Amino acid sequence: MPLDSVRPSPLVEQAAARLREQITGGHWPVGTKLPGETTLAKELGVGRSTLREALRALAGAGLVRARQGAGVFVVATEPVADWPARLRRAAVTDVYEVRMLVEVQAARLAALRRTDEDITAMRALLDGRRAAAAGGDAAFVDADIALHAAVVAAARNPVLTDLFAEFMPALRQGLIDLLDLIDVRREEARPR
Repeated sequence: MPLDSVRPSPLVEQAAARLREQITGGHWPVGTKLPGETTLAKELGVGRSTLREALRALAGAGLVRARQGAGVFVVATEPVADWPARLRRAAVTDVYEVRMLVEVQAARLAALRRTDEDITAMRALLDGRRAAAAGGDAAFVDADIALHAAVVAAARNPVLTDLFAEFMPALRQGLIDLLDLIDVRREEARPR
């Protein structure tokens, strides 16, 4: 399948898209060495510097890898999804399982590292979560997330805190949907 010349505008993006089509379409299978820069640039109708930028973009997507002195090789036919995109596509049950694993360790660390202020904040957030159980699904989920975020913060691990922050937006809607299947709010609203 020959490559057509690209039109002027964002040439790097167009060149990267055209090369990506060739890779994902199976024209260049994994392990294939791409044609040389001069050949590819000529086929795409772009300069070598534009081609190099396009190849860097494809390398960033995990599709190609340059080998010093050997050329550029296809290493995958599907781009590597970034973490937020991967979370958005994941099944809510899979994301929830990982959340549970992360939070168990966070709770262990928080038990060792928490301060009196952390305990006060967590108690207030737990009360807020119980109160939110009588409200709508979104209010309950937001209160639940705030409580769990406080536990993670009390673990005093900035990487864990950042991971949790990345994780929660992808899980929020899934948790709201999950509340339709199980009635967690009724359990939380029950007098103690």
